[in-house]
Amino acid sequence: MQTTTFSLRVAPVALALAAATVPAAANVRLAPHRAVYELALSENRGGSGVDQVRGRIVYEFKGDACDGYALTFRQVTEIASGEGQSNRSDLRSETWEDGAGKSFRFSAKNFLNDELNRDTDGKAEKGAEAVKVLLKKPKAGESAFEAGTLFPTEHLVKIIESAQRSDTLLAAPVYDGSEAGDKTYDTLTVIGKKADTPPPSLEEPAKKPELEKQDYWPVAVSYFERGKKLTGEQTPDYQMSFDLYANGVSRDLRINYGSFVLTGALKELEFLKPGKCER
Repeated sequence: MQTTTFSLRVAPVALALAAATVPAAANVRLAPHRAVYELALSENRGGSGVDQVRGRIVYEFKGDACDGYALTFRQVTEIASGEGQSNRSDLRSETWEDGAGKSFRFSAKNFLNDELNRDTDGKAEKGAEAVKVLLKKPKAGESAFEAGTLFPTEHLVKIIESAQRSDTLLAAPVYDGSEAGDKTYDTLTVIGKKADTPPPSLEEPAKKPELEKQDYWPVAVSYFERGKKLTGEQTPDYQMSFDLYANGVSRDLRINYGSFVLTGALKELEFLKPGKCER
C-alpha cells in the first residue's frame, strides 16, 4: 500500500471500510447508510516521514440482496512531513455487487495534489472455476483468480456470519478492484467477543435507535499480498480494526500501515431508505 494514496478497502469494514449469497442474505441484513469519518494520526513509529495527517472518509452504502449493493466512497487525506512538505490524496470510487456475490463492477480515480494519479475501471465475474476480471483502465486486459475469492460485500457478510456463530477467525482471499485492479489479497479477520453494552467512547452520531439493539463485535482485518503465508509472524500490508455492527455499520476505525497508524472517528451517520427486499 502506497502511503500517498491511503486507498482503504471497504470490506468494512468499516467499512472496511461492503454481497452475500442469497441464503446468507436471509440472516444478515445490511443497512443502507451514509457515514462520515474524520481521520487523524494516532501513532508514528518512525521511518514513515509522516508528521501530521488529517482527512475525511465519506462512505455511502445502498441496496440489498435483491437489487445488489452500491457503494460510493471518497477519502481525502492530507499528509505532512517534518520537512514542511505536504501531499493531498483524493480517492473517489464507486462499486456495485450483485446480491449473489457473483458479479462486481468498480471504478476509481485517485488524485495526488489535484492531479490524476490513477484511473481504474473494470468488472469481475465469478464462475465455477475462477473469478474472471476484465479491465478497461488503467490498461485493458483480462486476468483470473481462484474461484473461492470473495468480493467486498460478500466478505463483509461472511465476517458478520462468523461473528454470529462466535467464530474468532476468518481467512479468505478478497478482490476489490483496488490499486490497478490486477491483484487479490489474502485476508485474516480476528473477531472479538460480542459486546453486551455500548462502549464509553461511543460517538454521538452512533447513538441512534437503529443501532441500540444491534449486536456488535471488535474486528481486525489484516491484508496480505496474495501468495504470502498467513502465519503469526507474517507482517500484513496493512490492518484495519473497528467495531462492526450486525447491520454492517462500523465505528471507531483504526488503520495500521505499519510505520504509522490512523484513527477514524464517526462524525456523521444517516440511515437511508431500505432496499426492495426490506420494504
